[in-house]
Order: sequence, then C-alpha cells, then structure tokens
Amino acid sequence: MAQTMEIGISTFLEATSSPAGTPKNHAERLREAVEEIVLADQVGLDVYGIGEHHRPDYAGSAPAVILAAAAAQTKHIRLTSAVTVLSSDDPVRVYQQFATLDGLSNGRAEIMAGRGSFTESFPLFGYSLENYEELFDEKLELLLDIARSEKISWRGGHRPSIPNLGVYPRAVQDPLPVWIATGGNAQSTIRAGLLGLPIAYAIIGGMPESFAQLVDLYKKAAAQAGHDVTKLQIATHSHGFIADTKQAAGDLLFEPYQAQMSKIGRERGWNSSFTRENFDAGSGLRGALYVGDPEYVAEKILLLHRNLGVTRFFHHVDVSAIPHREVLRSIELLGTKVAPIVRRELAKQNSQA
Repeated sequence: MAQTMEIGISTFLEATSSPAGTPKNHAERLREAVEEIVLADQVGLDVYGIGEHHRPDYAGSAPAVILAAAAAQTKHIRLTSAVTVLSSDDPVRVYQQFATLDGLSNGRAEIMAGRGSFTESFPLFGYSLENYEELFDEKLELLLDIARSEKISWRGGHRPSIPNLGVYPRAVQDPLPVWIATGGNAQSTIRAGLLGLPIAYAIIGGMPESFAQLVDLYKKAAAQAGHDVTKLQIATHSHGFIADTKQAAGDLLFEPYQAQMSKIGRERGWNSSFTRENFDAGSGLRGALYVGDPEYVAEKILLLHRNLGVTRFFHHVDVSAIPHREVLRSIELLGTKVAPIVRRELAKQNSQA
C-alpha cells in the first residue's frame, strides 16, 4: 500500500494575550482563526481542526460555525472538529451542523468525536459526569446511525426517542466522516477498531513511539471485526511551533507553553513545574513537541510515520500569547517547507517499494 500522509493544523483557540494569562478578546481570536484557515488552504495544508471548549481561556465553543465562516473563503482544505464533545451534545444537531458545513464547503467537513479533555460542558448542558462513559457510547451510536441513514428510528436512555424521522440537510459526503479522538485510552482504541472508524491520538507528552502498542490494538480490533486494515486512517495531534531556526522556535514557544502547561497541571493535580529542561527534552527527536526549523520538524514527522504508520499529522499551534504574525509564519512554514519535504520523502519511499 502506498504511504501517504495528510498534514494540517489543530487548535483549541486559546484566548490569552500574555504568558501571565491576560484574557484575549474572543471575537478577535475567532477572526484570527478564520485568517489561519484561509492561509492554511493557500499554502497547501490538508486539514484544519478546531476543538470544542467551554472555558474563558478558549474561544472555540462552536467549531462548526467558525469552520463555516472559513468554508466560503477556501477551496481545498478539509474542515473538522478536534474534538466535538459528543457526550454533552445532541447527535442530531451535531450531524445537522456538520452536514451544513459539508454543503457549504462542497464535501470537506468531518466530525472528530470525543469525550473531551475538560468537563465544563457537562454541567453547562445538564449532564452528570456519573454517566460519562454511557453518554458517549449511546450518542456515538446515534450519530453513526444518522450518518448512515436519512430516516432514524431510535431509543436510548439519555435522549428522547426518534420515531422514524428524517434528519436534514444530508451531507455531500455519504457517509459524513466521523473520527474517534482519544488521548490514548485502550477502550476508545478498541471501540474505533471494532467500528472501523478512523482514530486520532492526542500525543502531548512522553515519546510518540510508545503509542505503537495502541495502534496495534486498533488494527487487531478492526481485523477481528472484519474491516480492511489497509484502509484504516490514523492521526496524531501534538503541540509544536516552527520558525526559521530551531532556537527561534523554542524561544517563541517556551514561555507561553510553560504557562499553559503549568496552569493545566495545577488544575489536574499534576506536577505543575514545567521547566525549560522538560521543554527541550520534549523537543528532542523522539519527544512529543514538534518544535524547530522546517527540516527538523519534517524529520520528526517522518519518524512518527515510520513508528506508527500515521496517515494524518495535526500540528497543534495554539498559544495565542505568541504574536499572531508569528503563528501565521509557523503555519506558512508548515505548508510551504515541512509538508513538501514529507511528501517528497514518502513519494520516494513509494517508488522504491
């Protein structure tokens, strides 16, 4: 099978204007996101994803709306959530929103469904965390039913029943692509494999190569369920930043990234002391931070491809405390320098196979 890889951007639309956490205007951050998507399309990137969050330090609570704003200004780039917190949403509305996006973009929309790394949406929309697992299982089943069939007869425990009713508009793509997103949960990995759905792993620490065991588990589950393993799609999402030199990229990212990781660490009870030593280790060739000049980041992505067989790489450029012009420059370098290196190398490997 020919080896290919899509390369794109993922973001949660962080909305701080300094490492100290000074709030950034949400409206400004939303407009910046559209500018980023348009640029990503112009420089030849394959995909742009926005994660759903319901916190003051992020602006992306309605990814489909933001992606739709960019759909009319782009031609080729695929537009996806990264992720949709399906457990606290209504699968009917999720499908309708992304089918609408699919129509506006002429077949470029995707849904990346997950349980979310934060839980603010559960009390906001009236759901109990006691039903955390059950909610996702039930709502994923309904979403997949809707994606497959125009009319739905459905009954579950956390949503009113649907008595043979149609869900509209229908997507241009049939079915509308649904991915499973996970931080590395074995149960989620097996679920995606058994369903034959594409999977996306958030790799934000340690060594990406350690996810090889999960990839194997995913493929074994898919094979067990009778799916064609050669057609499986595997994505990863990792933080990073690109500049003209490795030193410049690290210097631009470290301070705001340190603040971001320390804040999350305090919230979750982790070790909140994130040092430059930690950062530099993660930026090493086998680490999970894709920070450096274009040639170095391309080398890391190719290593990721060899170790995990990924078909899509999301470069998570999401620290708004960095001047936006520098973020745009990073996106430009990813599209014009990094992606061509990766594509050329994979094409060479395919020709030699």
